[in-house]
Amino acid sequence: MFSFFKAKAPSEHKVPTNEVDSTYRRLRWQVFAGVFIGYAAYYLIRKNFSLAIPHLIEEYGFTKAQLGSVGVALSIAYGLSKFLMGNVSDRSNPKYFLVAGLLGSAGISLIFGLVPAVMASISVMVILAALNGWFQGMGYPPGAKTMTNWFSTSERGVWWSWWNVSHNLGGGLIGPLAILGVALFGTWHSLFYLPALIAISLAFVCFFLMRDTPESCGLPSVEEYKGEVRKHDKHAHELSAKEIFFKYVFNNKFLWSIAIANAFVYFIRYGIIDWAPTYLKEVKHFSFDKQSWAYFLYEYAGIFGMLASGYMSDKIFKGHRAPPMLLFLVGVFIAVIVYWKNPAGNPLVDNICLVAIGFLIYGPVMMIGLQAADLVPRIATGTACGLTGLFGYFLGSASAGYVMGKVVDIYGWDGGFYTLMLSCVLAFVFIAFTLLHKPSRG
Repeated sequence: MFSFFKAKAPSEHKVPTNEVDSTYRRLRWQVFAGVFIGYAAYYLIRKNFSLAIPHLIEEYGFTKAQLGSVGVALSIAYGLSKFLMGNVSDRSNPKYFLVAGLLGSAGISLIFGLVPAVMASISVMVILAALNGWFQGMGYPPGAKTMTNWFSTSERGVWWSWWNVSHNLGGGLIGPLAILGVALFGTWHSLFYLPALIAISLAFVCFFLMRDTPESCGLPSVEEYKGEVRKHDKHAHELSAKEIFFKYVFNNKFLWSIAIANAFVYFIRYGIIDWAPTYLKEVKHFSFDKQSWAYFLYEYAGIFGMLASGYMSDKIFKGHRAPPMLLFLVGVFIAVIVYWKNPAGNPLVDNICLVAIGFLIYGPVMMIGLQAADLVPRIATGTACGLTGLFGYFLGSASAGYVMGKVVDIYGWDGGFYTLMLSCVLAFVFIAFTLLHKPSRG
């Protein structure tokens, strides 16, 4: 079934020794550009539904819990897909996987935007959101695998943080594109189909730029190129997918710890941003334009947070990923309280809080995936990242949709913010456990 995605065998044509360095440098930048553009395109069409929630409440009278269930469907399907398809991607060519998922997700987004009857039925929206989540789950594992194939452990914190900028770039553009779509087409439904058309175009660019492994291009492995050797890598390629899971994932207590932590990190991430348009409209009295720009600020602040945490982990903590995550979570806890307690009529303070939360929460969001890749050999990268994604979306993001909506329906926004604060504390505890793990570097 997945033979089309099969990874390429090492090339019989070897790049001459005197050309290895120049070829490696050229292809690394090319591959990085491909995986960056591809993953940014995924985020153009992942969370558009959040901006549609206020319109659906106003036009159709849906409750927050009902609309939250649509987000739950996407998150659960995404988490399952990220784990299951991540395991498949470990034996596959990353670019086929990534591009196929992107085109499938864009097709679902077009249906959301161009078939008005879809918006009148919660059941139909749930089904389509689940399909979108499944296609979306095909993006991160092959992207992570590409990063581990082409960048070594000692440099990966910096490169990984720059790659993760892509989802802030794509996610942050949802707000401005929503404003542009309304201006061009006169309807809020365009916040689905305009980004989808852009994503389809970028899928072809991504396919042209990406490559499988350095070995498939006639180059030595990145460990050989950088003079590094990762523990367990030597015979990992001989293992089956089942053996990889049980040897490197199932029995890895540190990997399970950060996977559980990821559930709480994602609850904070999406508990804030999924409900920001609704919260800002109902409590802080923001207009549609101001809601969209607040969404933009949150996502783009995360760019600098990820870069800061990546550089800190490589340069200051020498490959140890936990310390910067813990520092950032303390900041998130404080910023959430200020965002909650700031009275209506102070939009500058609200926007500053969203910038602060975006900057700080995206450090752990990025670093957990990076730490998962560090804890396993290259051949198990997709599975390890899929496991953390399964917890992040199956439990964290899904809860941020339905549970957060239900808590707010019953206990008001105060109940929602108490839940966010508890999530900060629990994420801190589970990440702190990995302080016992010492990273190995070449």
